[in-house]
Amino acid sequence: MALPDQDTSAAAREHHELPVHEVVVLLGTHPETGLTDAEAARRLDAIGPNVLPPGDRRGAWRRLLAQFNHPLIYVLLVAAAATLLLGEYVDGAVIVAVVLVNAGIGFVQESRAELALEALTSIVRTESTVVREGRRHRIPSAELVPGDAVLLEAGDRVPADLRFVAARELQVDESALTGESVPADKSPVELPPGTVLGDRANMGYSTGLVTRGQGRGVVVTTGGDTEIGRIHRLVGDARVLQTPLTRKIDRFSRILTVAILALAALTFLLGTVRGESVADMLTAAVALAVGAIPEGLPAVVTITLAIGVARMARRRAIIRRLPAVETLGSTTVICTDKTGTLTANAMTVTALVAGRREWSVSGTGYSPEGRLDPAPDAPALRECLVAGVLCNDTRLAGPDGARTVVGDPTEAALLVVAEKAGLDPAALRASLPRVDAVPFDSDRRYMATLHRHPDGRTVAYVKGAVERLLGMSATEVGADGSTGPLDAAAVHARTEEMTAGALRVLAFGRVDLPPGTTTLDPALLQDLTLLGLQGMVDPPRPEAIDAVAACRSAGIQVKMITGDHAGTARAIAERFGLGEDGHPAVVTGRELAAHPPEDLSALALRTAVFARVDPEQKLRLVEVLQAQGHVVAMTGDGVNDAPALRRADIGVAMGLGGTEVAKEAADMVLTDDDFATIEAAVEEGRGVFDNLRKFITFILPTSFGQGLVILAAVALATTLPILPVQILWVNMTTAVALGLALAFEPLEQGIMRRPPVLPSRPLLTGELAGRIVLVSSLMLVGAFGLFEWALAQGHPVPTARTIAVNVFVVVQVAYLLTCRSLDRSVLSIGPLRNRWVLAGMVAMLGLQLLFTYAPWMNRLFHSAPVDPVWWLWTTGVGVVVFLVVETEKWARGRLRAEQRTG
Repeated sequence: MALPDQDTSAAAREHHELPVHEVVVLLGTHPETGLTDAEAARRLDAIGPNVLPPGDRRGAWRRLLAQFNHPLIYVLLVAAAATLLLGEYVDGAVIVAVVLVNAGIGFVQESRAELALEALTSIVRTESTVVREGRRHRIPSAELVPGDAVLLEAGDRVPADLRFVAARELQVDESALTGESVPADKSPVELPPGTVLGDRANMGYSTGLVTRGQGRGVVVTTGGDTEIGRIHRLVGDARVLQTPLTRKIDRFSRILTVAILALAALTFLLGTVRGESVADMLTAAVALAVGAIPEGLPAVVTITLAIGVARMARRRAIIRRLPAVETLGSTTVICTDKTGTLTANAMTVTALVAGRREWSVSGTGYSPEGRLDPAPDAPALRECLVAGVLCNDTRLAGPDGARTVVGDPTEAALLVVAEKAGLDPAALRASLPRVDAVPFDSDRRYMATLHRHPDGRTVAYVKGAVERLLGMSATEVGADGSTGPLDAAAVHARTEEMTAGALRVLAFGRVDLPPGTTTLDPALLQDLTLLGLQGMVDPPRPEAIDAVAACRSAGIQVKMITGDHAGTARAIAERFGLGEDGHPAVVTGRELAAHPPEDLSALALRTAVFARVDPEQKLRLVEVLQAQGHVVAMTGDGVNDAPALRRADIGVAMGLGGTEVAKEAADMVLTDDDFATIEAAVEEGRGVFDNLRKFITFILPTSFGQGLVILAAVALATTLPILPVQILWVNMTTAVALGLALAFEPLEQGIMRRPPVLPSRPLLTGELAGRIVLVSSLMLVGAFGLFEWALAQGHPVPTARTIAVNVFVVVQVAYLLTCRSLDRSVLSIGPLRNRWVLAGMVAMLGLQLLFTYAPWMNRLFHSAPVDPVWWLWTTGVGVVVFLVVETEKWARGRLRAEQRTG
């Protein structure tokens, strides 16, 4: 934040470019003694605490009222009011009850209120060691102000954005902010203008974790002005988009509402012009409106999505927002992070060179499962591994399956590869106790440790950069353990081959020292014997490679967007076959920033790998792809991913290694941090979309058929064949008892071999719309025809209406069977693959018997018992509908097959 009476907003962005003394003068402080207590209090009062501002939260009442903000609900509420004005209190109460049930389901199932801003705020609630008036204090991080001198050591969280003024072997894990897979070395060095955030070695950023060494820094920004605060604003500003499903249902609902109101108005005008009473025509208009509205649609859509949530949870994907279930099925582009998603997020030694021989290493992560190939039987290899264990300050804690690193991930990889070769790090350290050490330093570029053998011999082991150790070595060990001249050119050549494969390569050396040596002077580290090389990488997950291939075969583009270096990103991308020819071009954040805005869309579409990008650029890439009509899924685990996760159509966070910020900004959380789980979730999402289309195709003929019956009755000036309360009975019971069974339909064959559903594609294709019109017309003929026939035979109106209602129900039972597949014959689907269909049919027929014969149901719904012979006629109508629809599917299938062959 800006200091009182001083504009430092421009300078705050350039602190990494300034020498230490200029930063100190700019902030009005002293690097050794810090601020005075009085000055710190004045700045705290003027600037405010070192916390992030809270975001706006939508209360429970607003969320509840939002459930009524829907065009179809408006029509139902108007219909309820009209019915109550006519004195039909039971009918009006039933309509109101339907509206309340729908609102209650939506309110209960709505995703938890967004907690991303709260999670970001909680990150800075730590304690810090500061120097004020030359004395150390331990204070809450919220009380830090610009100019404070902060002391850091291993295990501390960086409490604000700092400019380092002193550092000793300091390393900070900034992966949550930058995407770097290894801790960054820190020093007070002055940096050139334009240095990207991930390369700013003289800066420490809020939420970073000190993994090694000590440091002193001067606070340059606090609270909302920190890098984490900037991301906080991006998260708050990022607009949460409607999902493809909600957009389609909203558009469908608006069209349906206009059509229903127009038909209701036409019905009312037609009747009144013909001399019918206003009250009767208002009842008819209400009946048509209630009949045409699929009241069960909101509830069943919500429940169908909830069933999809349960299915995905079994496949290790936790859904936080219900519509995200279907969004996955419509995804056209997946923008994935590298570290922890495509890769294991655990540095792993994969290649060893010792005694001019090479070994490959299997296994990933910090589990000792894996082996060396060929067998680790060379003395030179053992010496190289021993050096990696002893010249090492890290340890592994916890059981094998869930071990955690206490220290540096790179050093942890050295311990694990030694275990794979059969060595016991703890036993080695006990048998060769450390006497002294020379810690790693960015200037020295090596670390050395002094050890005493049980027989009194003293040896020093050294590890560091290959170039550094080659300059310190005179000999190298052979495969049999003997010592010979150093072939530096061969070592350089092998190192270049390893680094070309994105491996981080460390060299190891040894020197015997005089017995009794107790102090390791760097001057003693001359004429080393080079023991070998160890190459490590954050390796790709094998299952993720297959999952990426499956997504691409399903027509989904996969793009890697990472904060890591371009070379590393390219090597990993090649392993996954990203890009047109498997050799993807990489665009860096700096190149992205320099690219003309008008060409950004084309660049985003053709590029498969983006490296060293910052949070704003991730967000911008998502927005550009969405502007091209793509449905974008974005994965991430760090704080820097939160804005893009929130803006994407579907944000996917990592449950194991992800930050709370990322989880709360996301729509879906993976419990295993595996890209393969995304592919499984996409498959389930497509199944959910299929089942929703089946339900809508199933439910609309009833609504349209009932509306047509009412319109036909008014046009022909006859008694209404069905009342509003009876329409509600049919709509709600068939939707729940029958339609809901479609939500349990298993995935259809070949679901991941077809392209994604385009966002522009409507919920109902012309083919399905034609089928709905066909079934609605058959319902009109069957229900209206049997109603009029019953009246002609002298049956009272309640009996004739009950027959008409039974026609709708029986036809829906038959039609349900055909809707289990919208393209294939129901005969090709196993009848027991979905037992809910059979259970729903039995339940619906049982309810309809109650509707027809139970006296209390007769009073409530104005129904009446019917003779058994009428059940034969209604069943006949159902059989006709079944045969017609199955014939139509068969004919369309033949036509499609002929078009493909032709």
